[in-house]
Amino acid sequence: MRRVAVIDIGSKSVKCFVGEKRADGSVSTLLDANDITSLGEGLSRTGRIGADALERTAQAVSRFSGRAEALGAERVEAVGTMALRSAENSADFTARVRALCGLGVQILPGEEEARLSYRSVLTGLDVGNGRLVIFDTGGGSTEFIYGHGGTLEKRFSIDLGVNRITEAYFPDDPVKPGSVDAALSQIRAELMNAGVGGSAERLIGIGGAVTGMSAVKHRLKTYDPAVVHGSVLTSGDVEWQLRDFESKTLEERRQIPGVQPKRADVLLAGACIVKAILERFGTASLTVSDRGLRHGLAWELLGQ
Repeated sequence: MRRVAVIDIGSKSVKCFVGEKRADGSVSTLLDANDITSLGEGLSRTGRIGADALERTAQAVSRFSGRAEALGAERVEAVGTMALRSAENSADFTARVRALCGLGVQILPGEEEARLSYRSVLTGLDVGNGRLVIFDTGGGSTEFIYGHGGTLEKRFSIDLGVNRITEAYFPDDPVKPGSVDAALSQIRAELMNAGVGGSAERLIGIGGAVTGMSAVKHRLKTYDPAVVHGSVLTSGDVEWQLRDFESKTLEERRQIPGVQPKRADVLLAGACIVKAILERFGTASLTVSDRGLRHGLAWELLGQ
């Protein structure tokens, strides 16, 4: 048996997966956890990672590294995405992580992030052989992957994430009238300019925006990946949640069953992005995958 760990450092959260390859070739999960640290807080405005965000995120990476080693992981890989790709001081962050736990951080290009996300979906869902589109909305970017069944055809990343939309359009509590329409207009324009759209027999969403919305739909008091993974969000679900989030204060959003309190600030932006993506593909629903790039990379490290 072999054990590996992948720590995924995103703009909103740090996620850690520890997996074990069994004798029969299957992979079992020993740990799959996240810590919301908001590394990308204020990044779109300043171009830099703030001192507090840097420290709390580096500490989270160090804690996960320790947990992985305690679980017997023979290899621990840490990877960074949009926040570390774009921050002027990303080297300060990677140096701080190395000082805390001796771990190096690999900053992934957007296309590599998309490729690993595609692989993660294939390990967890039966996607069939039809035209498939996967999107992964995070704090700092959204990745799009097009393919047929197991064959990846096109992938790209755009700088459209929940942090930037929240900071630009929803700084007030409660949000100002008209701000949702303004945000949707901006998001639609960015998706159109990036060439997002086309036909898809199946649209699959991964990342905190869609998994969080699924948890709200199912009113989960405790997050349960078994319920979220493979669940369906309809355009009606998305529209209802968007309008509900819009009508509530931040504290009221935190009280919604299924909401992770630390994600309450970006719920509305996530719903806006998901709504606009559904519109671009002209589809009435999407399938939610609880898996992400950490699973895709772990499967590769395990030779799957």
